[in-house]
Parts: sequence; structure tokens; C-alpha cells
Amino acid sequence: MTKASENLDNVLARINKYPDEFRSTCQQLHELIMKTAPHLQPRLWYGMPGYANKTSEPVIIYFRPDKYISFGITDSANINHIGDPSKQLVTTAWYLTKLTPEIEFQIVDIINKVTRA
Repeated sequence: MTKASENLDNVLARINKYPDEFRSTCQQLHELIMKTAPHLQPRLWYGMPGYANKTSEPVIIYFRPDKYISFGITDSANINHIGDPSKQLVTTAWYLTKLTPEIEFQIVDIINKVTRA
């Protein structure tokens, strides 16, 4: 088994352990991330699903269930396409309870922006 496939198995196993009210939405969120940016490498990051450009690089996107589902980007993401961190407060995390078409559109936009070179 390769490290990449082991990492993916670990992410899917973690999602399968999430509480019932979050599991389906988190599975959909994982699938949306992988469909939008298939080059991303999933792995567990501080116990939550995280996604990096390469296995050896830092995580740039993550999510976890709390009171709501937290979806966020790290400081390793290309946040310059979201906002100029030297001039303003840049939003790097969002809460959601389910994936609607509108939320999916917003998440796809965020993923495309932070994975852009």
C-alpha cells in the first residue's frame, strides 16, 4: 500500500467515525474537494481531514465537525487570490451545516482560488 492510499484510507475512516449528523455532509465535502482539485493529497492533519498539493507539502485545506462543520484554509494556501493579508483581514474559515448548491459553488471557488499558482 502506498503512503497516498494509506492517507486516503485514514481520511475516509475518520469521516466514517463522525457523528451521524455530520458524516454524510463531510463525505460529500471530501468528494467535492477531490473532484474540484484531484491533484490534492488527502491526509489526517491534527486528527481532521486535510488536503495538500503534494504529500510532502503542508496542508492547505481542512474540515472538521464541531458544533457545525468547519471548513478552512491554512496559511500555506495561496490566500493572495482571496485577499491581500497585508492590507485587510482575510477570511480563512467558514461554518456550514449542509452542502447546498450555493455553498458548493462557494467552496469550489475557494478551492480554485487557493490552489491556483
